[in-house]
Amino acid sequence: MGVTGTLETLSGPEKQFITDMCKFQKYTYIPSIFDKNNLKFQARDDVKIENSAHYFEAIKREIESRLKGSPSEQRAVLVFFESKQKLKEFFESKALENIKNPVACLTEDTHSEEKEKIIKSATIPGRITLLTRTFGRGTDFICYDKNISKNGGPHIIQTFLTENCSEETHIKCRTARKCGNGSYNMVLLEGVFEKFLIQSDEIDAFKIDKRFFGIRANAYLPKMYSTVYDLFDAKRRDLFKIQLLTKKKFVRNAKEKHEAAQHFLLSLTSKDINSVREFLLKRNKGIDNVDIRSRTICLMDATNSMSNLLLNCKNTVETMFERITAILKENNISEDSFQVQFVVYRNYNSTEDKLLQYSPWETKADNLRTFMKTINVEGGWENEAIEIGLWHANKENEKKNITQVILIGDARPNTKDEVKQKRSRRKEEYWKKTKFAQNTYYEDELAKLISKAIPVNAFFVDKSAEAVFKEIATKAGGRCELLNINSPSGADMLTDLVTEVILKNVGRDSKGDALIDVYRKKFGQSYA
Repeated sequence: MGVTGTLETLSGPEKQFITDMCKFQKYTYIPSIFDKNNLKFQARDDVKIENSAHYFEAIKREIESRLKGSPSEQRAVLVFFESKQKLKEFFESKALENIKNPVACLTEDTHSEEKEKIIKSATIPGRITLLTRTFGRGTDFICYDKNISKNGGPHIIQTFLTENCSEETHIKCRTARKCGNGSYNMVLLEGVFEKFLIQSDEIDAFKIDKRFFGIRANAYLPKMYSTVYDLFDAKRRDLFKIQLLTKKKFVRNAKEKHEAAQHFLLSLTSKDINSVREFLLKRNKGIDNVDIRSRTICLMDATNSMSNLLLNCKNTVETMFERITAILKENNISEDSFQVQFVVYRNYNSTEDKLLQYSPWETKADNLRTFMKTINVEGGWENEAIEIGLWHANKENEKKNITQVILIGDARPNTKDEVKQKRSRRKEEYWKKTKFAQNTYYEDELAKLISKAIPVNAFFVDKSAEAVFKEIATKAGGRCELLNINSPSGADMLTDLVTEVILKNVGRDSKGDALIDVYRKKFGQSYA
């Protein structure tokens, strides 16, 4: 039996998922013992979008406005942030300088005793509480002050768009609890909506007109959205449907591992030594001392528009490695003859530590998946810093020879002028203190790879990047194809493209194409 307060917010695919995976057959809706909910939220007026230059000021203005109750009374305001980092940036910003005294911060790092104090005092008059999204679920902010309730109750400001309706509902429900009053609104940062496959022109249309025709990604019929909130909600539901397909496959793989672990425990209790030995050898096998035939850098765009790529990469890397290993074994090639390094790049509006992130060189999928769990989409600035990714590939090759690069992205590389202009945002003094002290250009880094006969395979996610990705692959002797990562078959396409490129690299000129043929016959293709 499962109990939840947000069953009604689940989408059809979500309900089907828990029916299939958890075997729930019956759903019972129990009405609240309290009267109707008194939450005030108007989708048309209570969703505000601001650019990065005015975003923090907009949040501050909203706080000051919502604090006001009657002329002599104040309300309480709770502001929810996506992460500790985002909360910290706002707290330390100039926008908050004049009102810091009544502000409390609540994050996962707050000491337990301090947490209790902050939670209890969050609803007193005049109090401003900044919280991370963790406290939007299951935390009871009880309002005992009748004057606050008379003045509209505690107000919630949400500063990010959640990936699903359920979390948003939980955050809303931190106010107007148990027959009390409360209100809620959103202040969102312009430019982060690419994560939900929402185009900037769709947002711009709402600034001009409150109603417009949007084009769905999977249909050519216009769809009317009454408010920008309706657009956001529809887009995230569409995205969730696509991502759920990948998650289902990962859950099935996790289930297989769980069952294998359960069998191992039974083998231990029954003293089945052979089964125990087989399980431990498979899980703890070291690397054979063999010739490494392939060292592949998988270079990925990790800006806001690439959320599906990162999710699919996390959930399919084990499948990639399992398939590569199976084909190599069948062809009497050591399964330890290849290594992979995952690398993500962003742009110069990211800090040094986020502009480029990379894993160690790995022969095991588990370690790469662990690395990918630490990676989240952020930033983005039209053309992206592909030059930094290629620069990293050259640096790695100086340490030890690499044999190929796989480039996956949806945007063109920065031009020379853009590199200078974008670096100037943080000033050259900032970059001079980092490993990116010297600016570079993608064509210069590509030329270095070509001079070392290192092929670059380029898979473009958006048609706008097609021409330059084809040019990169052609010059560097690599493969270039469209990777429709945002389609329902995106995970399968990613798996096949990366697996085939690595197999070809391992097999080299003599066996590469033959290994790909064996792979295609064995695993087929589930997409057109």
